[in-house]
Amino acid sequence: MADDLDRLLDEVERRLCRLPGRGAVGGHRHDDEEEEGAAAAEAGRSAKLFMSAGSSEEDIDDIIDEICNESSFAKTPLKLKSNSASHTPESNSVVGQAYTKRCCPVYLGGSSSAYGIGTNISKRTCDQLRCTACDFRVSLFNDYIWDQSCDYLFFRNNMPELSKLRAKMIKKKGARAYACQCSWRSIGELTDLQTDQQLRWVCGKHAE
Repeated sequence: MADDLDRLLDEVERRLCRLPGRGAVGGHRHDDEEEEGAAAAEAGRSAKLFMSAGSSEEDIDDIIDEICNESSFAKTPLKLKSNSASHTPESNSVVGQAYTKRCCPVYLGGSSSAYGIGTNISKRTCDQLRCTACDFRVSLFNDYIWDQSCDYLFFRNNMPELSKLRAKMIKKKGARAYACQCSWRSIGELTDLQTDQQLRWVCGKHAE
């Protein structure tokens, strides 16, 4: 590198020293002097750049690394923004439309009554019941009724574990046993929930 620098400085000196001695005539001499001066100035600038570059190669490497890092950093946020814009609305719409319909009125029924969204025309029994008193989902068991010895503490301590609830369940075809943590009913035929004012059960919405 030192030899290259010496050669570059010699070239500058040779061009500068040669300017006064050129024997050109008239305007040609003036043009030649301008060309030689420009070439010398360019060589001088190259020498300065070369000297500054040669003095610290590590600095140049640091600058290159910094430029590369800045370039990669600039590209990353654009990519993330694109991904979030394309996926978020779709996922939100799916969640928002999952459960949107309620029974009106809400029906209870025996095991022969079909599940679904209950209406005045389509009298289906609700299978998405939830209690507003204990905040438990209402469990239901086809072809069973509750034993008359059932009480509040039994359901409070055993819901919703089926293995423990079986101790008070009696087999009865066509019936359906309903229970949350604070209330219970044995239903044999289609019944409007509004006729039982003691129950705090509501429809928890159905999928479309």
